[in-house]
Amino acid sequence: MTHTVLVTGVSRHIGARVASVLAADPDVSRVIGVDTVPPPSLTRDGGISLGRTEFVRVDLRSPDIAQVIAAADVDTVVHMSLVSAPSRGTGRAAMKEHNVIGTMQLLGACQRSATVRRVVVRSTTAVYGSSPRDPAVFTEDLEPHDGPSHGYAKDAAEVEGYVRGFARRRPDVSVSLLRFANFMGPGVDSPLTRYFTQPVLPTVFGFDPRLQFVHEDDAVEVLRRMAKEDHPGTYNVAGAGVLLLSQCARRAGRLSLPLLSPAVQLLGAMVRRTGLVDYSPEQLRLMSHGRVVDSGALESELGWKPKFSTGAAFDDFLRSHGLRPLGGARQ
Repeated sequence: MTHTVLVTGVSRHIGARVASVLAADPDVSRVIGVDTVPPPSLTRDGGISLGRTEFVRVDLRSPDIAQVIAAADVDTVVHMSLVSAPSRGTGRAAMKEHNVIGTMQLLGACQRSATVRRVVVRSTTAVYGSSPRDPAVFTEDLEPHDGPSHGYAKDAAEVEGYVRGFARRRPDVSVSLLRFANFMGPGVDSPLTRYFTQPVLPTVFGFDPRLQFVHEDDAVEVLRRMAKEDHPGTYNVAGAGVLLLSQCARRAGRLSLPLLSPAVQLLGAMVRRTGLVDYSPEQLRLMSHGRVVDSGALESELGWKPKFSTGAAFDDFLRSHGLRPLGGARQ
C-alpha cells in the first residue's frame, strides 16, 4: 500500500491533477503537495478540487524539503516541478536554479530519508533534441546526435543525470523516469499550446516536422500508476501516431507563414521578450526537425495503452479552444 505521497509542482495544472487523483484514491493514506505558491482550484469538467491534499509552501532549492519528507514519513515522491519556460517575472537563470538545484535538493532529501521507497520523476522527450541526423523513432536506449545545449531540454538532461546517480546510490528505492511528449489537452498551457492559438503560425521554410503529443488525461493516469506501483526504469510516454506541423495548422484553422530560419530566429527573439509565446531555440529546432519516440516499453511494462492518440489529443485541445478547420470540413 502507498501510504504518504509527496507531489511537487502542484501549483501547475498537471501536478495539481496528479495530486487530486491520488488524494481521491482510497489506497493512498495521505497526499502532500508542495510548491512555492498555493495551487489554484481545477475547474475543468465543472470543478475538480485537490480534495484532501495537504499543501505545504516550500522552495525545493531550500533544505526545508528534507524536513517535510522526514516529518510526514513520506514513502513515495512524484516530482512534477520542472518549469518548461521562464516566467515574465523571472529569467532563465532562476528557471535553471528551480529545475536543477531544486531537483538536487529533493533527491538529496530522498537519499537521506529512511522511509522513501519510490521516486517518480517527470522528464521530457526534449532530452533527445531535434536534429536532421536523428533516427526516425527514438527508443529509451538511443543517444541523441545533438543533445540539448541550453534551455528546458538541457535542464531535463541534467536532472536525468542526477536521477540516475540517485538510483545507483539507493538501489533499494524504485526510481521511475518518465519522458513525456508535449502535453496536450483542454487545461494545458504551454509554449506549444500558445503557439497553436496564434492567428498566424510562423514556420521554418522547407520543413514540415513530425510532432507527437500526450493527452493530459493519459499523462495523469501514467503518473498515478507509477506512484502506486514499482516500475523502475526510463520510459517514453506519447500518444500513438504523429502529426505533421502542416496538418496541425489545418486542423486548427490557422494560416502558416513560412519564413527562412534566420527570420524565424529574429521573430522568436522579439516575441519571446513579450512573454506571450516562447520561441526558444529548442522549440525552433522542434519546428524544423520534429521528434518521434516509441512508447512500447511503457505500454509493455504497464499492460496499458494511452486512450488518446496524438491526433485525438490535439483535437481535444482544439475543441476546448473553439478552433476548427477553415471552411468547416477537415481536409
